[in-house]
Amino acid sequence: MNLISVKRKTKTEKRFTQQMGMFTANVVYIQKTFLKVPFKTVHKYRETYYGEIKDCADCVISA
Repeated sequence: MNLISVKRKTKTEKRFTQQMGMFTANVVYIQKTFLKVPFKTVHKYRETYYGEIKDCADCVISA
């Protein structure tokens, strides 16, 4: 049994960019888990309408 594993999880979030304004994007979180409990987010990225993969650091999460 593995104590530490890596999981991917997709969420739908509202985002804001200067070029597009408000939009809803599917954001993929890659997390390390210890005994099925997530404890660290390794990376998060989103896919654009055109199929490009972008890092989430270039857009701001709106509240």
